[in-house]
Amino acid sequence: MYKAVWARVRALVSRTTSGARSLREDRGMVTSEYAMGIVAAVAFAVVLYKVVTSGTVSAELQAIVKRALDAKA
Repeated sequence: MYKAVWARVRALVSRTTSGARSLREDRGMVTSEYAMGIVAAVAFAVVLYKVVTSGTVSAELQAIVKRALDAKA
């Protein structure tokens, strides 16, 4: 039964991927998609940097590190 189930799953997956491949022939992102991805990544990095360097978060991170260094094993 195990082999029959895996054979059926493989048949479904290969049929799905081959059908999707024939419907969509583009092979990757175009330059504008890369540019939008880079802009989004940079924007996320800026927001994350601002949050981490804010006073409240910075103080909390310092407190966590201080507690970790002062912990006795």
